[in-house]
Amino acid sequence: MSGTHAPHHHDHAHAHGGIPRSERRLLIAFVLTACMLVAEAIGGVLSGSLALLADAGHMLVDALALLFAWLGARFARRPPDALRSFGYARLEVLVAYTNAMSQLVLVAWIVFEAVTRLFSPGEILSGLMLAVALAGLVINAIVLAVLHGSEGHDLNTAGARLHVLGDLLGSIGAVAAALAIRWFGWQWADPAISVLVSLLILRSAWSLLRRSAHILLEGTPPGIAEDDIRQAIVDAGVDVIDVHHVHVWQLAGGRSVATLHARLREGTVADEVIAQIRQLLRDRFAIAHATIQAEVACCEAAGPCGAPAHGH
Repeated sequence: MSGTHAPHHHDHAHAHGGIPRSERRLLIAFVLTACMLVAEAIGGVLSGSLALLADAGHMLVDALALLFAWLGARFARRPPDALRSFGYARLEVLVAYTNAMSQLVLVAWIVFEAVTRLFSPGEILSGLMLAVALAGLVINAIVLAVLHGSEGHDLNTAGARLHVLGDLLGSIGAVAAALAIRWFGWQWADPAISVLVSLLILRSAWSLLRRSAHILLEGTPPGIAEDDIRQAIVDAGVDVIDVHHVHVWQLAGGRSVATLHARLREGTVADEVIAQIRQLLRDRFAIAHATIQAEVACCEAAGPCGAPAHGH
């Protein structure tokens, strides 16, 4: 770099206070899910139902997912240290990504088992299957209600809700299959409904996978364009000639971070301009953490002097 530089200015937004409600909700959801998966596994074996066994397997993955989500939420509250200057907030994204991947593996297993059973159907005790499926439906509805109302940007809890929603769909499918077998003798309904439920899970899992992977790859947050930030600063009348090296990413869901270089007019007080830029980023783009490098002379990588730079 050449020219005069103002010190890096950082704007941190850290949450303070007691244990978040979402953390307690995750723990309650884990306990309820763990209890129900044992009941569904036993019921699936005794009744011979793939729908119940698939839902029990789903709930096993979900119980582990809820446990790791709870642990992730606890670690995410740890303050920054020498090894991780941004703290542990991105753990929630890593957990969400892992949850989504586990769902994809589970879907593949369910479809394989379902196809096998379609060609080799077995006897199913529909009465026991129905009772266990109804119990699972009630428990999953309670767990989903417990997790409802958490922050929309919390990927950790979003991943947990995805798993529980899959469980709820699995329970509904198991109830429908049990009724079809009991009333009409349709043995094929058990594996067929299992496939249908797995496809519904697949759609949500893929969405969560893309969202969490985008954050892990430090992609630009939705609704924010680097060119818009560049233009907004130049148009704001804050004595900035041009803006370059603009980078925006997310630490976790809803927590955007930005770095940029701003070339100032001669005689400008850098601290005042930096404060104005920082306020603009908060108000217009919801960027709570910004590192702003102020320059008077040209930056070598910014392009020709006097011309707005559009490179990174």
